[in-house]
This record gives sequence, C-alpha cells and structure tokens, in this order.
Amino acid sequence: MAQGMKRLGTPIAALLGVALIGLVATSWFLNRDALRQAVEAQIRAVTGLDLVIHGPIDVSVFPASYVSFHDVGLKGSAATDPALSVDVLTANLRLLPLLLQRFEIADVMMLRPHIRVVRTPDGESNWTPFIDTIARTMKPGADNPVSFSEIRIQDGVLSYDDAANHLSEKLDDIDLSLAWPSISRSFAATGQFDWRGERVDGAISASDFLAALSGDRSGLKARLSSAPLKVAFDGSVADRTSMMMEGVLTIDSPSLRSALGWMGGAPPGSGGFGRFALKARANLVGPSIALTNVNVELDGNVAEGVMTYANNGRQTLQATLAAGNLDFTPYISTFRLLASGARDWNRQAFDLNALSTTDLDMRLSAARVTIGATRLGRTAFGANLRGGALALSVGEAQVYGGIARGSFGIARSDAIADVKAQFQFTDVDLQACASELFGVTKLSGRGNLNVSLVASGSSPFGLASSLDGTASLTGHDGAISGFNVEQLLKRLERRPLSGGGNFRSGSTPYDKLTIAVKFADGVATAEDIRVEGPAARLTLTGTASVPSREYDMKGVASLNTPAGGPPGFDLPFVVQGPWDDPLIFPDPESLIRRSPASAPLLDAVKDRKTRDAVKSVLERLTGGGAKPVAPDAAAPAAAGGNSN
Repeated sequence: MAQGMKRLGTPIAALLGVALIGLVATSWFLNRDALRQAVEAQIRAVTGLDLVIHGPIDVSVFPASYVSFHDVGLKGSAATDPALSVDVLTANLRLLPLLLQRFEIADVMMLRPHIRVVRTPDGESNWTPFIDTIARTMKPGADNPVSFSEIRIQDGVLSYDDAANHLSEKLDDIDLSLAWPSISRSFAATGQFDWRGERVDGAISASDFLAALSGDRSGLKARLSSAPLKVAFDGSVADRTSMMMEGVLTIDSPSLRSALGWMGGAPPGSGGFGRFALKARANLVGPSIALTNVNVELDGNVAEGVMTYANNGRQTLQATLAAGNLDFTPYISTFRLLASGARDWNRQAFDLNALSTTDLDMRLSAARVTIGATRLGRTAFGANLRGGALALSVGEAQVYGGIARGSFGIARSDAIADVKAQFQFTDVDLQACASELFGVTKLSGRGNLNVSLVASGSSPFGLASSLDGTASLTGHDGAISGFNVEQLLKRLERRPLSGGGNFRSGSTPYDKLTIAVKFADGVATAEDIRVEGPAARLTLTGTASVPSREYDMKGVASLNTPAGGPPGFDLPFVVQGPWDDPLIFPDPESLIRRSPASAPLLDAVKDRKTRDAVKSVLERLTGGGAKPVAPDAAAPAAAGGNSN
C-alpha cells in the first residue's frame, strides 16, 4: 500500500509542478491588453454601462487571479455623469479558463463605490440601460457568455434624487453582497448601510430575477432591521405600468414616535405613540397601499380591521378598526385645560401643526374606552381630518351610566383654533358627568344634558374667553350638596337674625332640576334655573364667568305650602365665588326685614332726617364731632351716603 501511494504521488506532484510552472509562464506571457479589453467587454455586456478608467490597472494571475481598475466610472452612453464611480474595481477571474487564455469573471469587488441614482419626472432613471441589458441578456436563448456569481460592495455611498417627488436621500457605509443569478433564476442581496444616523441590516431576494426586471410577477422577500424600526415583507412583486406588491407585511417598533421622527415625520402632541406592531395582508399599487386582515398594536391598544394609506403629494390614511379595550390617556396626558396646580385656564398656545400634515378618515369601535379618569362602555366614533380641519363624531357611547352622542370639530386658522362642539347626554349620572365636564362636584341625580358651543382662540384661556352657545340640563331625583334649604328656611322663618350657622352643610334634595344657560363672549347667563324639591324650591338668575371660573348669581329659596294655605317663607340669597367652592349666603336686608325688632330700625336708617338725628346723638355720646370737610371732598361723601 505504501509503495502504491508513493508511485501515485509522484505523478500527482509532477502534474502540480507543471501546473505551477504553467501559471507562472502564463503570468509572464499573458496579453494584458487583451485581458483588460475582455474584462471591460464583459462588464459592459452585463451592465449596459461604459467603463471609463482613469487610474492604473493591476493584473495578477498567481497566487490570485484578478484585474483591478483604479478610479473607475460606469455611465450610460448618453449620460454626462457616471452612474457609478469606484475607487478600486476588482474582477476576480476563473482559473481554469485563464490557463486556456480565456478570460471569465468569477465575481466583482467594488471598494468605496459611489452609486448615483437619478429619477427624472417622466419616471426614467439613469440606471435604465443597466436594467434593460440585464433583462435582455438573461432571457432564455440569449447569447450570454458572462456568468457573474457575486458582486460585493464595501464602504459604498448611494445618493438618490427623485425630481418628480422632490425627494433626496443618501446611504453611507454600504457593505453589500449580491448573489448574481449565474445558474438559478433567483437573486439575493444582503448587507448593511447607514441611513440618517442609524445602522440598517437588510436582505432582499427575488425568486425570478428575470421576471422582476421585466416587470412580470416574481416572488419577493425583503427585510430591514434597525434600532427604531423593523420591516419584513413576504409576497410577490410586479411592475408593468406601476409598482404592485402583494403579500404579508410585518412592522415592529419599540417607539413609533422615534421611528416616525427618524423617517422625517412626527405624530401630534408629545404623549403616546410608543410600542407599535402591525401584521397585515398588504396590496400595494403605486403610491397607495391597502391592508386587510390587519392586527395592529399601539401603546398596548390592540385592534383588528382594514387600513389604506396613500401618498399622492399628501399623506392620506383611512381605517376601520374594532378593539376590545382602548386607552387614549397617553395621547391627552400632555393636554391641559387648566394651568398646573391652579384653577385658572391654561394659557399655553396650541400646537396645530399636526392638523396640516396628514388627511385622516377613521372609524373605530371598542367594547371599553378609557380617557383619563373617564370610563366609557361600548363606543363607536369616527375621526376625519382634511385640509387642517378635524371632525370627531360619536355615534353612540355608553358613559356616566347613560348614552352620549355628538360631534367635536377643530379648524385651524393660522395659530387660532376654531372649535365647535355639540353633545347630547341621555339619562346620565349627573354627579360623574358634571364633575368631569365642568368641575362641579355638588350635584347628584340623573338627567339629560345638551350642549352646543363654539369658541375661537390660540389657547384654552382664549377659547374660554370667546365661548358662545347654549347648554341645557334637566335632572330628577337628586340633590345639591353644600346646604339644606328646608332646614335653613324653617330656622330663619322663626329667628331671622340667628345667623348662618350650619348654612354650608347638608344637602337639598330635588324632584326636578331645570337649567338653561346662554353663553356670549365667555359669560354664561342664566335663562331658566329652577330646583323643585319635596319641601322647598329654588330659582336662580345672574351670570357665571367662564374665563375667571366664578359665579355672580342671586336666587330665591321658598318653602312649599299646602294648597290654599298662607304664603310660605321666601329667602333671597347670593351665590358668589369660584366654581369649585362658591360662597352661598342669604341676603342680609331680607333677614333684617323678617325680624320684628330690626325692621323699624332699618326703615328709620333709610330716612335722611332720622339718620342725621341718630348721627348727632352718637357724636355727642362719643365726645367729638366730625372734622370739617373741604367742599370738594364733601360732595363725594354725601353722594356715598345717599347710596346706602
């Protein structure tokens, strides 16, 4: 066995020696001009671009077989600027054909290439000759002596200019490997690049590269992965008259706000738009994409339905989605009607820029909805944003134990927001409704509320100052906390000057509550306010300032009397102060008149002669008179005395 191996090894070694000598001899006698011309011809045949060489050429046969061109440009015959310029373009050669003086490229390596893609308004590109040539040479039966297996790009730069869409982008530090379809019909490219400061991993493969280049249908898989966003597509592609793609689309992002900012967009406000995931069946035609079987998740909210997106010069999103639980709290958490830690309206200007960037048409239904502290049951609503005007409509919402319907609109006029709201609340819990909508915590019961308001301003305070419209409330079987009208009236009827005592304690029950208010320039005027209870009744007149959030009202409280009985006790009272804690006190003059001992004194004091006599007696008792007053000062003093 050992002797046989020696006998076999000797001719093999001799053969290798002859091959080595042949390689060395080939490198000596190689026609370098012919090699250069052959490589240039093959590159031109594959790309359809002319090879323009400005630098030196390196040729090596052993130990590595390659040709390196320095400072190279590739351009179309009619182009003035090269579509591709490369610092060093290396064509690795196949060894066996080289020994037979045939020059065949195995793969191509491009070091520091600059790829320039220009798309004209008519849709043509400076790379059209390359695409046409590839499609022609790869057709069955075509005379194609070229068989690249791979093209590698290292430290490359790609610049893209689209005159039709006014778009310009740049990719840096491109490391890419393209699996050229020398035997199979498939094509694949994998690599990395930098875009807008983020490193992106990418991969793309076409099952039928010739069909894809010709615009026919081909299988397509694509994947892009970066820190802000991950996108994957698995389906098919065709490009006859316009780009068409159909397949499964998957998008995932730890922060949709960051991802949109990275891509050049920005969602409204500063809250929400965090974790995002989408999986759907996608159908893309030109600049429009339709998504069916959508499963989307945003900030923990999960919904299903259909969506469409188009970008025909203006972004348009349409969606019909259904969800179980929705929480809108993150999106309104930074919007404050009231100033932080105060009862004044917020004066910070609105940010209305988001109303002008996108058109939106959405239909959304949910079993449960959370908006801050508000909990809604089954809800169906729509949102329409077009031309800077936002319209929200609530078809039906289960809220405050009742049903709510209505609409809310915002139209932008420069930095001013024009707001219009119309809502109807039917059979709702008045305590929860009044507390959350108006900050009024002293009302309970059930009832109906109708609101129709318009306002215009650059901040919540501006809206409150310009508020116009009407509001009406009808309630039943409830109470107004803070005072007990029946007990108060009965005590004051017996002893009018006994004082308020526990005036601001207890509650006043009612059978029927009626409130009708008209708003004009931020001032609410009471048109009809009546409280009818089992033992007492109340009526109110006056105004309430919306900007300052204060009452200035007067009312009359009366005890109910049996039919045919004597008139009941009537007590005028005053309501003044802030909405959240107003002062309610009886009219002092009416109490003095109710007192048998004090009423004559009040009448006497109102008479001028009696008042002067009482004043004279008091001066003598106190031991001094009033100091002389200058004539100019006396007149105002007298006027002030007459007003009492």
